[in-house]
Amino acid sequence: MILEVDAGNTFIKWRYRQGSGAAAASGRWLTREFSVASLADCPEEPQQVLAGSVAGVAFEQALSESVAAVWGVPVRFARTAAAAAGVRNSYADPARMGVDRWLVMLAAWQRCGQACCIIDCGSAITIDLLGAEGEHLGGYILPGLRLMRQVLTGSTAGILVDRDIEVFSLEPGCDTSSAVAHGTNLMFSSLAQMLPRWLEQQQAGAPLLVTGGDGALFCELMGMGELVPDLVLDGLRWALE
Repeated sequence: MILEVDAGNTFIKWRYRQGSGAAAASGRWLTREFSVASLADCPEEPQQVLAGSVAGVAFEQALSESVAAVWGVPVRFARTAAAAAGVRNSYADPARMGVDRWLVMLAAWQRCGQACCIIDCGSAITIDLLGAEGEHLGGYILPGLRLMRQVLTGSTAGILVDRDIEVFSLEPGCDTSSAVAHGTNLMFSSLAQMLPRWLEQQQAGAPLLVTGGDGALFCELMGMGELVPDLVLDGLRWALE
């Protein structure tokens, strides 16, 4: 049994996989609250632990130490490479590309085997294009919904948000909290509505895969795309096995 871990800036997703079969148990933790006690959520002892992390060196050390203490096995961390599993990186220094982007591209190529676009809607929104030969054609990195709000409120002293707005709305806000939430919703929605036209110009007819915590909402707003929630985890086997 293999335990796969996708450690993001906000959440850590995990799942068990038996060989190349479907996932068994799965769950998630808050990144900032991870500790050795978190592993008690996992139902059984894995023979391997594979991980992709953008949560920093301190988290990688904490995960490695926790797994070693509980199960006595090493954690194998995926790293971005110049090429793997049919995909070629466009970066002159591949190590500077976030491993989460690399993993979704590996998984997308195995899934599609043709030119495609991958959108990951997490703390940041990343948009990456793969060509017909598996070559990375470049991409974009934008702030995600929550990050947009954090940057706006953290960088501007006069914008005071006193509550969270849970309902997604594009109506004009009648107080600062709703104006910030609905304003960032408008930017998110505008991106989703623009992308289908842009993609048609870039890669007419190419598959569009969407993943990440806000991926379902983004797909709904675009009215297109295939939602693949665990695309980062899907890429681990192609980077490490």
